[in-house]
Amino acid sequence: MTPERPEPVVPTATYRLQLQPDFPFAAAAAAVPYLASLGVSHLHLSPVLEAVPGSTHGYDVVDPARVREELGGEEGLRALARTAREHGLGLVADIVPNHMAMAPRHNHALWEVLREGPKSPYARWFDIDWEAQDGRMLLPVLGRPLGSVIDELRVDGDVLRYYDHAFPLRAGTEELPLPRLLDAQWYRLAWWRLARTELNYRRFFSISELIGVRVEDPEVFRATHAKILQLLHEGVIDGLRVDHPDGLADPGTYLRRLHEATGGRWTVVEKILADGESLPASWPVAGTTGYDALRHIDGLFTDPAGFGELLGQYRRFAAPQTDRGGDWAATVRRAAYKVITHELATEVRRLTRVADRLCAASPDPALRDRAPWALRTALRELLVRMEVYRPYAEGDAAAVVTEEAAAEARLAFAVADEAGAVDVVRGLVLGRDGDADGAGSGDEFRARFAQTASALRAKSVEDTAFYRYVPLLSANEVGGNPGSPAVSPEDFHGYCARVQRDWPATGTVVSTHDTKRSADVRAALAVLTECPQRWADVLAEATRAGAGVPDAQLAWAAWQTVFGLGAADEERVQQALLKHVREAGLGTSWTEQEPAYEEAVAAFVADGPCGAPGERVVALRRALEPHVRANVLGTALVQLTMPGVPDVYQGTEGEYLALVDPDNRRPVHFPPDTAGDKDSLTTAALRLRARRPGAFGEAATYAPLTAEGPAAAHCLAFARSSQVVTAVTRLSLRLAEAGGWRDTLLPLPPGRWSDVLSPEREFTGHARVGELFGRLPAVLLERVDEE
Repeated sequence: MTPERPEPVVPTATYRLQLQPDFPFAAAAAAVPYLASLGVSHLHLSPVLEAVPGSTHGYDVVDPARVREELGGEEGLRALARTAREHGLGLVADIVPNHMAMAPRHNHALWEVLREGPKSPYARWFDIDWEAQDGRMLLPVLGRPLGSVIDELRVDGDVLRYYDHAFPLRAGTEELPLPRLLDAQWYRLAWWRLARTELNYRRFFSISELIGVRVEDPEVFRATHAKILQLLHEGVIDGLRVDHPDGLADPGTYLRRLHEATGGRWTVVEKILADGESLPASWPVAGTTGYDALRHIDGLFTDPAGFGELLGQYRRFAAPQTDRGGDWAATVRRAAYKVITHELATEVRRLTRVADRLCAASPDPALRDRAPWALRTALRELLVRMEVYRPYAEGDAAAVVTEEAAAEARLAFAVADEAGAVDVVRGLVLGRDGDADGAGSGDEFRARFAQTASALRAKSVEDTAFYRYVPLLSANEVGGNPGSPAVSPEDFHGYCARVQRDWPATGTVVSTHDTKRSADVRAALAVLTECPQRWADVLAEATRAGAGVPDAQLAWAAWQTVFGLGAADEERVQQALLKHVREAGLGTSWTEQEPAYEEAVAAFVADGPCGAPGERVVALRRALEPHVRANVLGTALVQLTMPGVPDVYQGTEGEYLALVDPDNRRPVHFPPDTAGDKDSLTTAALRLRARRPGAFGEAATYAPLTAEGPAAAHCLAFARSSQVVTAVTRLSLRLAEAGGWRDTLLPLPPGRWSDVLSPEREFTGHARVGELFGRLPAVLLERVDEE
């Protein structure tokens, strides 16, 4: 008998927990009483299915049919759910449909594919191009070319071992001489560097350790989702966060299938929207995980004029590198060329093969006689000009792969006749040419073009350009627009109105497991846009007193990192900056490491930002602390009360200073040892959401409130359903320099309004803003004269 499905529930607020072996289900259950006291309605769990042993994040799934044993197994998850229910909480789980871990000895499905080849019943699970390697799967795991390491391979029964790696042997090949044995397998062991150009399975971005899963196949969908759907239908979990839908062949169809299978449970997708881009309206989801909200919130506390001045200071400071990192659009374009010709070369090769096959089989003469190199060039030139993550079948692809982009792409061809390949490729992307080969190649081409586009955008922007263009590190965040980071109050209100109208149950975030800096670090850095000259002066003093600078761009980023953190542990800063320079790929990289450069960076960080000169920067941070505090509290309150469902990342209810992962995935202590103003404000807002769900839910209203008077531009305020008012201070340093609030007033909606943190404080009519912010630079009001 099928269990009755619980009715879908929309959370009022979620709390993200990063589960790992050191913080399993039992530890989460122990924290439930404290977490319930905050006022959230659901715990948001990182992936709970079986992952690579020791994984601290869980996105490297090896068995989607089992709950992870290292976390306590299925019984541990069910016990956590029971404890959560006893305290009025539900569970939301993160799922990873796009990929699994390339760990054969832990991944049974993959093990069987390597043992039995394309005839394995599991072969349909994985996105493998068997033809590209003569019917074998390339495994780029060897530390050196095969001839240099063949003596390090050994046969152990029916298993082939290479250090910690283990691979199954094809039946009947165990006794063959080693060279013949290697040639007889369904896989080819290869030097790891060949992954760049020879790989024949789809992966997550350029990470060869994660293999793409074909969830577009209904059978694969059922097999990989059976356990999570069982947990949903039995009421163990209540909703889903879908990781990286852009990696899927057909996100829209997948999400519709998931929606039907879950019975319409609350589901948000980790979709990164470019500035001005909308989520496809046909997707049956509640919305995104919230990076679009993050960009708008951060932008409120960024001074546009000050950013322009800061950019000028940055260009002067980093003059030797301005040709590589002084202009955002140019930096992105250069990064895209670097990524597509290096990290994603194998993906472009596969896409070119599909395009070539389509052209050769087409009845249209205009598609014939296209050289593969010309198709490859056209693909590259169109892909690097994509300004969003991917085109969708549900949207207007012509608006994404534009004629303007095509015109620019044609200029890359020295021979004019070959420039026609651009129009051919664009026509394939737009679906103007069908499946003439009868094998569905047109659909395959469009899917792979979109998948490659999303990988290129993520790798070139988030993982390269963000580390090369660094005038304001707080702007270099997932979904951000570092070239124009400021958001006006008018634009913010417009965004909120659209969210409340179109996606009222979408997610909102300001810190996540993937943010490169926590919200509190970014809030501090945003203050620099209010004092760019002061920052430049302090930096000049610190640089004169410091050690040699190996790279001016890196130095600027290092000083800002210390400003964002305040006095910080040197090891944390060193690790973050090491990742910074490797991602930038200018002086060193992950695959071509330059020890001398990395040692120079480490010496500079130790002697400069984390040495005595760094005290000047830390002293500036202390002097600006009131303005940092205003940004921190304003950011928190806006996120918790704006349209959408707020997600609170673990530990961020209080002060939380973290850098890029793994720094931001460190275990946190429950309950915190101390509580401050941010804790109080966060708890008050979350409890108010729980107490007045109608004020924030899908039927709620959002109304901007406009201050009046000399400092009106520094007050950002809005009302929710005539029951709650949020008011925060923005650009507080500029405000102080201009003389403070003076006679600025905020017209409140009709009624009596009480300060949620200090109920004895009541306001009506035109409230004096200076009095509203008498205790804190952010205030949450609740209407108290209702029946």
